[in-house]
Amino acid sequence: MYQESNNEFQGAKKYVLDQELASIVNISMKLEMPLLLKGEPGTGKTMLAHAIVENLNMPLIVLNVKSSMKLIEALYQYDTLTRLNDSRFGDSKRDVSNIDEYIKMGKIGQAFCSDKRTVLLIDEIDKADTDFQDDMLDVLDQMQFDIIETDQTIKARYRPVIIITSNAKKDLSDPFLGRCNFHHIAFPDPKMMRKIISVHFEDIDSTLAKNAIDAFYSMREIDSIEKKPATRELINWIRALNADPDFRAKDLVKGKLPFLGVLFKKSPDYERAANIASRRRMF
Repeated sequence: MYQESNNEFQGAKKYVLDQELASIVNISMKLEMPLLLKGEPGTGKTMLAHAIVENLNMPLIVLNVKSSMKLIEALYQYDTLTRLNDSRFGDSKRDVSNIDEYIKMGKIGQAFCSDKRTVLLIDEIDKADTDFQDDMLDVLDQMQFDIIETDQTIKARYRPVIIITSNAKKDLSDPFLGRCNFHHIAFPDPKMMRKIISVHFEDIDSTLAKNAIDAFYSMREIDSIEKKPATRELINWIRALNADPDFRAKDLVKGKLPFLGVLFKKSPDYERAANIASRRRMF
């Protein structure tokens, strides 16, 4: 049985989105199709699922995909080792003859067995191999899977809202892409970033906001940066600047950029940014 809902996603307190993204989320829920999100790290792909949970008051289940993961792990696990130990030592309250006692649901299994509709976030699907991707969508299409050890079929009580993220590190198969709705979340432009910052810092000084955002985008444009700072780094950087009693917002335009280690997490990136900031202070 599937749960219908007339509620529409409209964003969340700490999540700023444009109308195009809101529309694709809502149409995916109505069509009961997975929504595949692509975009560079820090564009809010993962946080979108959290925003849907907050806005629509639904439980969140997160499947963090790993390169070595097999689909069965996302469905269920049969704990043979615990059953073996119970049969040897006989000091467990579990019934060794009942295999069900040793079946533990994986993340997809938990979403299927939930007593209310959930948001199922499948994070970084591009880490998995093609077989995992296609077989997983077969399960999500059918909304059921079999537990081989008990000859039992698990059917979804409620069809989850499925959000799938990809950092585009490798291509996804055509069959996979054909069974999802798709949206690319572009990195926010300065105007959108100003809105995001205002949500996180309601009383932020306008000069600090402007100068910090300008400096942030200038740092992102440095050539040969391996890991560009993302939105979360900018938010943390502004927090650090606010916490420094000696900091002055006007210094940012002079190339005085403290706490670069908040923005850049790799040594070569940090050193290049620090050198460029140092040269700018000379002019």
